[in-house]
Amino acid sequence: MELSVNDTPAYLYTGGRPFDRQLPVVVLIHGAGHDHSVWNYQARRLAHHGFAVLAPDLPGHGRSQGSPLPTIEALADWVEALLDAAGVVHAALAGHSMGSLVALQTAAQAPARITKLILIGSVAPMPVAPPLLEAAAHARDAAHGMINQWSYTPASQLGASPVPGISLTGLNQRLMERQRAGVLANDLAACNAYLGGLDAAARIAVPCAMLCGERDQMTPRKAVKPLQEALAKVPGGARMIVIKGAGHAMMAEAPDAVGDAMRGFLTSA
Repeated sequence: MELSVNDTPAYLYTGGRPFDRQLPVVVLIHGAGHDHSVWNYQARRLAHHGFAVLAPDLPGHGRSQGSPLPTIEALADWVEALLDAAGVVHAALAGHSMGSLVALQTAAQAPARITKLILIGSVAPMPVAPPLLEAAAHARDAAHGMINQWSYTPASQLGASPVPGISLTGLNQRLMERQRAGVLANDLAACNAYLGGLDAAARIAVPCAMLCGERDQMTPRKAVKPLQEALAKVPGGARMIVIKGAGHAMMAEAPDAVGDAMRGFLTSA
């Protein structure tokens, strides 16, 4: 569906079901250089099991108009504006990679509106390797190759996929290629510059789950600890869920495991 957010058209995928704000709402926020389609499986799973799903293309991404926003804080403001435009008072947030920083910042600055938080492939801070920043700015094809190499496990690189006949790395390559010029460089720079993640985490007081790919090279398990510890006010502590055998692109490599973990957390007390 389409909404006007800050007077600019935005596209939102609703998981194949009409959006019903009377149901528990969950907003799925994609990562750098991507769009809503990274959530296709999880969005459908949630939408067909009692949730109202909003998986937006962030500004300047996919089918959403406007320019990509330059900071995580600006993206968090946009998510708040999206909730207003959709007439949503309370929502759970889930974000992957860059999207996890956006979800974290949104939950910190709008605590009365956010019910639960799911951070997938997340660390804070989230520094980006200088060669990747440089490639994203000046050699997109090289940047796409780096991201594919670091996001997927060796099995996926060799063609393994939970969906027969689908090349996960090929699919991700096309997804990144169809974004407008400058989007990936903008997004990676926003991740690299965002230094408020641990302060934001210290203000979170709603249930939080952290999904980490067992073989994630971009946000590895050992790097997650500072963020998990900063979420000290979260009831019961931030719940760590390790997605076995998956890398950073865990929604694609382990769609069932990620969907199960998300649904299980969202329906838990």
